Amino acid sequence: MTFAGAHEDVVVLIMAIDSAIVRQRVEDLDAAVPFYERLTGSSASRFAFAGVTLASVGPFLLFAGPDEAVQRVAGVAATLTVADLDAAVEEAGAGGAEIVMPIHPTPNGRRAVLRHPYGGVFEYVGP
Repeated sequence: MTFAGAHEDVVVLIMAIDSAIVRQRVEDLDAAVPFYERLTGSSASRFAFAGVTLASVGPFLLFAGPDEAVQRVAGVAATLTVADLDAAVEEAGAGGAEIVMPIHPTPNGRRAVLRHPYGGVFEYVGP
């Protein structure tokens, strides 16, 4: 398929992103959660990971902890959920994204971390 004015080096991505989860570092998770619960009308789901305390509230992933621990979480701009993780990673890579962390299993599915060609770092999650 060709597009008027398109360049040969342009890759058209056809993956669908089902949702985006915004990551937000907070100083006091217990103080922040009620605000986001009221804002979204959702109840928080809290958990811990690698020395970081987190709360998933609607489209937000709030996290708190010592600087050293949160660096792993804070370096990612958002979490993108996709229906086909393998295809999404392959298509993003073909479009110029760098695979920072290849697909691997997690307790709640599979994930990969990619740096988009324009600088943003995103976690992709899916089955």
